[in-house]
Amino acid sequence: MEEKTNREMENSVSVALGTSVEVELIAKSGSKERLAFVIVPDTQADFSQGFLSAETPLARAILGQHAGALIPYKMGDIERVCVVEVRTSENQPRPDTAEKREALVRKAVDKADLANAINFALTFDSKWGDYDPESMAANWDIETEAKKEPRDETKE
Repeated sequence: MEEKTNREMENSVSVALGTSVEVELIAKSGSKERLAFVIVPDTQADFSQGFLSAETPLARAILGQHAGALIPYKMGDIERVCVVEVRTSENQPRPDTAEKREALVRKAVDKADLANAINFALTFDSKWGDYDPESMAANWDIETEAKKEPRDETKE
């Protein structure tokens, strides 16, 4: 029996969790965009670091495919995706990816809450006085941190 070459072995790898994949997104106009990423579970996804969630439409479209596959993929102006290369990946996501994502989401929510509070303050007028948006912004970080800290009810 003949030994498979490295290229043949790479071609026999199908897209799955933990594989490194290079694809070409093909637009209706014929233009192509190359992307490279590792398919990972949703909790480890961080596309800015090259880790694509297996739950995304693109990953679902290519899972189980081999290099050379041309798959219909309708998303925006993209109509097909070509799997250029599939290989096992040595690159692994950081174990704290989910925690970092959660912290970023919390920070974004806090900023949105502050923006909403300031918008309200700018439109509110009462006989007891106006809200001061500048002091709200200055104290916002202190107040949101206090909300996050667990209360020790034995001291109260």
